[in-house]
Amino acid sequence: MLASANVDIDSVSEKDIKFLEIRHLNGPSIWTWRPVLEALIDIGGLEDFPSDTIPGFYERLSAWLPSLIEHRCSYEERGGFLRRVKEGTWPGHILEHVTLELQNLAGMPGGFGRARETSSRGVYKVIVSAWHEDIARNALFAARELVLAAMDQTRSRKPYDVAGVIARLRDMVDALWLGPSTACIVDAAANRNIPAIRLLGKGNLVQLGYGARSHRIWTAETDRTPAIAESISRDKDLTKTLLQSCGVPVPEGRIVESASDAWQAAQEIGLPVVIKPCDGNHGRGVFIELTRREEVESAYGAALSQGSGVLVERFVPGTEHRLLVVGGRLVAANRGDSVSVVGDGKLSIRELITKQINSDPRRGDTEDHPLNLINIDGVTTMELARQGLAADSIPCSGREVLVQRNGNHAFDVTDLVNPGTAATASLAARIIGLDIAGIDLVVRDIAQPLAEQGGAIVEVNAGPSLLMHIKPAVGTPRPVGAAIVDHLFPNRDDSRIPVVGITGSSGKTAVAHLVTRLLDLAGKHTGLACSDGFYLDRKQIYKGDHANWKAANHILINRSIEAAVCENGGDSILKEGLAYDWCQVGVVTNVEPHRHYGRDDIRTPEQVFTIFRTQVDVVLPTGAAVLNAREPLLVEMAALCNGEIIYFSTDPDIDVIKTHRSQGTRGIGSVQGKRAVLIRDRAILLVTGFDEMALAKLDEIGWIDGRGRAMEVENILAAVAASWALGLAPAMIREGISLPLLEVE
Repeated sequence: MLASANVDIDSVSEKDIKFLEIRHLNGPSIWTWRPVLEALIDIGGLEDFPSDTIPGFYERLSAWLPSLIEHRCSYEERGGFLRRVKEGTWPGHILEHVTLELQNLAGMPGGFGRARETSSRGVYKVIVSAWHEDIARNALFAARELVLAAMDQTRSRKPYDVAGVIARLRDMVDALWLGPSTACIVDAAANRNIPAIRLLGKGNLVQLGYGARSHRIWTAETDRTPAIAESISRDKDLTKTLLQSCGVPVPEGRIVESASDAWQAAQEIGLPVVIKPCDGNHGRGVFIELTRREEVESAYGAALSQGSGVLVERFVPGTEHRLLVVGGRLVAANRGDSVSVVGDGKLSIRELITKQINSDPRRGDTEDHPLNLINIDGVTTMELARQGLAADSIPCSGREVLVQRNGNHAFDVTDLVNPGTAATASLAARIIGLDIAGIDLVVRDIAQPLAEQGGAIVEVNAGPSLLMHIKPAVGTPRPVGAAIVDHLFPNRDDSRIPVVGITGSSGKTAVAHLVTRLLDLAGKHTGLACSDGFYLDRKQIYKGDHANWKAANHILINRSIEAAVCENGGDSILKEGLAYDWCQVGVVTNVEPHRHYGRDDIRTPEQVFTIFRTQVDVVLPTGAAVLNAREPLLVEMAALCNGEIIYFSTDPDIDVIKTHRSQGTRGIGSVQGKRAVLIRDRAILLVTGFDEMALAKLDEIGWIDGRGRAMEVENILAAVAASWALGLAPAMIREGISLPLLEVE
């Protein structure tokens, strides 16, 4: 019942949003295909106070989070959610949207949300996207505090610290979520319908694909990146030696043992020179175009602090470029740039850097900034000293002062790269042995051949950053993530092994075992997670109930597994979600609604239907749902399947089967039509449209007793149908179901 507008919300004895339970659903669930948090909340007395009855609530909420204007909500228009707030909506709905927005502002992708009433007054379920559980939980808690603060008139004079909350969430995202290089690969995989499994709670180790057909990435390194090649690339002197031996142009140079030796090497090579660590990275400790002894000796000490040794090389005139090679092919190229300030006769160089350079909105310390901030470090100090200046010097008006050479590689030049230069970069990656390499070369004009202008490759890097190519400061972003995915999964490989998901009110475990044994007999290394244990290749590894997300996930990340069979009970779907995004075969054995009532506010057959349809929803378009034709709820569920429907039934003459079979058509030289597995005259039939094939007599089956009980027979039919859907040959299925149980084990 709504409160009247003249009732003061401060009179409510308990203004609170209580969390009764919070679940992380890791995969497809009754709500959506993606991971979510499901929070059971109690709003207590706030049930009588929709948002339009709370003075100032709309104004405070929209002022604190103006970006909520982008939430369309049920009106399907910009500003739709705020319109709902103004017209009147309840805290659960508001909590949903605020949680999503806080995550978005912190840098997390996407946003799915729902708020649903339960059978208890004032108790709601709030569902929000949760790509990372800890981040989503913290956003949910922060959203609760924000919503309550916006409701509390006594605290309205002190605005809620939205910026502080977002900053804390962003810190969590930086620490726990995928880095930009990894994320762009994962996103590219998703675009090709390739599943991704994060193998650690944080960091960038990700598996793409399932089981034996998977590959793993760690930032921009893959399981095809040899450890030897990575070690070679870290040793700059060894890298140069190998490249030079194969005719790749590199600058002359050698490792030096002391500052005086560095000066001696510089004289031998010829000034100017470059000094850098032997095994440094990210350009730290690199000093270029040194011509004086004091510069060389000073640079030696700074370079040594960044690595285990120091390398002196001939200076190659030109601009440094980064070329990204993936699978032997150039996929992106960026140019570095020099940075200067112009004096005004008033400000120091330090102040000019702040005003003229670091004020550029493209510069910053986060991944959203393609250009770095310029700091006064050793390299900058030496560059200024070369010009007779220091950081606090005040250059005269109009004087241009070089602050940094070859700064950010943030200017895309992919389309300008000379074909011969691209081929040389590809050769360099192959010589070192890297499947993904960042090739640093110095050249005056990237469009002209290297040899004609004395250009050279100066470094070959393993695990190169992809951010410069994803978000260049100037130029076209390049699909480098897609290039890496295509390298790992060529020829449109979908990276999937056969996954069989089995659910229903009963019979799941029996069907799971039968399907697993048939797959074993077909020569597949098969993993099984079911309610009586965890199995690999028919061997029980763990006892107990393993029909859950964790066990199924362990099968999918096992790179020896060629097929996975996963039992999913109704409770597991409700409380955890499915471990896989899609499956080849989804089996629903039967539905007995009363067995599921009383848990998680389940009260109706429609709610039970919603649980089990989850298994059917995730069947691939090239896959099949195996359904019990005697169950009206399952027949209704068939319309939701993206793939084929294969019914099974002990009664071949029920209307569902007749209708299903009548939809088949006879083609020239073949039969095309709907499939089913039936019993007639105590024989199992494989039915395709109008055609029937006798598979085996019930009396010949070694997995049921002589009485041939209906439930046992249905389990056999479901397993046969699933195996048939997987492409197993009828002769092999017949042999498998004819074996006594002990022989199969």
